[in-house]
Amino acid sequence: MNKKVAIIMGSTSDLPVMQDAIDVLKELGIKTEVDVVSAHRTPEKMYDFGKNAHKNGIAVIIAGAGGAAHLPGMVASLSPLPVVGVPVKSSNSIDGWDSVLSILQMPGGVPVATVALNGAKNAGILAAQIIGATQEDVRERIVAYKESLKEKVTKAAQEMRNNG
Repeated sequence: MNKKVAIIMGSTSDLPVMQDAIDVLKELGIKTEVDVVSAHRTPEKMYDFGKNAHKNGIAVIIAGAGGAAHLPGMVASLSPLPVVGVPVKSSNSIDGWDSVLSILQMPGGVPVATVALNGAKNAGILAAQIIGATQEDVRERIVAYKESLKEKVTKAAQEMRNNG
């Protein structure tokens, strides 16, 4: 059964960062569901989403948030699904450190896998790898994707050597 990855964010201003997760998952052939779910401005929506995502065909949740960045942890506290947190350097952020630490420093029992600041691409790849652990077709696409990364680096290195 092909499952989806939910990509949620606290605000539409997070979309330029979160687009990287959407793009890499599309490239890997994994369906996404994208929405704005604010822990602070729409807590009822967040609660409903977190409690029911696993009933709605979602396999992994990617949650991006800036500033206080409570969304990934709050959703992780409600859902049995793996949550990948993306700290977003937002306009009200303290160089992004507030977001990183808010997502990274979760209490025992409420894990959130945390990627680098604005690291939505890696969040997408990690979500695909989680799904690929049990879906061979997804795993094969990840292997091919990683091979393409190797080929790009090899080609770039060769071009660099050829040009000087």
